[in-house]
Amino acid sequence: MGNTEIISNEVRSQVLIDALPYIQKYNNKIVVVKYGGNAMTNEMLKDAVMSDIVLLTCVGVKVVLVHGGGPEINDMLKRVGIESKFINGLRYTDEATVDIVKMVLAGKVNKELVSHLISHKGKAIGMCGIDGNMLTAHKIQGDVDLGYVGEIVNVNTKPILDTLNAGYVPVISTVACDEDGQTYNINADTAASCIAAELKAENLILMTDIAGLLKDKDDDSTLIPTVQVSDVPFMKRQGIISGGMIPKIDCCVEAVRRGVKKTSIIDGRKPHSILIELLSNEGIGTQFV
Repeated sequence: MGNTEIISNEVRSQVLIDALPYIQKYNNKIVVVKYGGNAMTNEMLKDAVMSDIVLLTCVGVKVVLVHGGGPEINDMLKRVGIESKFINGLRYTDEATVDIVKMVLAGKVNKELVSHLISHKGKAIGMCGIDGNMLTAHKIQGDVDLGYVGEIVNVNTKPILDTLNAGYVPVISTVACDEDGQTYNINADTAASCIAAELKAENLILMTDIAGLLKDKDDDSTLIPTVQVSDVPFMKRQGIISGGMIPKIDCCVEAVRRGVKKTSIIDGRKPHSILIELLSNEGIGTQFV
């Protein structure tokens, strides 16, 4: 329906009535949204995401917004003459890069999102994983040294819950530190999954630049709407889950196993995809249950 099309009051009231069971279901429940990809860089989509979040908070949903900021980090590294390096999909993060990551994620990107929410008449507080000792991390130990890339070993939910209970949307950037104060870059999908699990969230939504999990990765009509967590290993062996989808889906599986009721991978390129996912029966992407 185009913006110029006038909808009747009858249609408007029916839309609200249809949404009522979902509004009741999520009222006073926590929903964690991992925000990234095209929806972060396209102004029209950004506006849609911000208005979705403000609407949800107005009907009593407690939204936690966890964000990345890869393109902005790449842009700043380029400006200061540091080459972006990726190993197995994760950013190699040396000492100079970790300073840029901290500056861009916890500074520029985080505060821009807070100001966007405020401009949509929302209430938001920007935080990073270091604030209030929210995310404690250790260096990822593996076959390849990724530098200051961390894995989360503890989530302190008190700063998040205090912010929610005061009526604000926590906007969380995914930098963390260890017990000695060393800063680490954390994958935003992984951070959102850990935060959702510790908060025992009703739903974890990962916004991506694809329709969801597809049987044929080049054909959106082959979307798989629901996946049982127990079927994931078989789907990996079949090659349906492959490449960059593996870590995303592992995050979804981990969150469900740790008590999140439902996780979803949705298409952030579609306006109001968060509302469609939460306030309808069929949703929009792939649900993991």
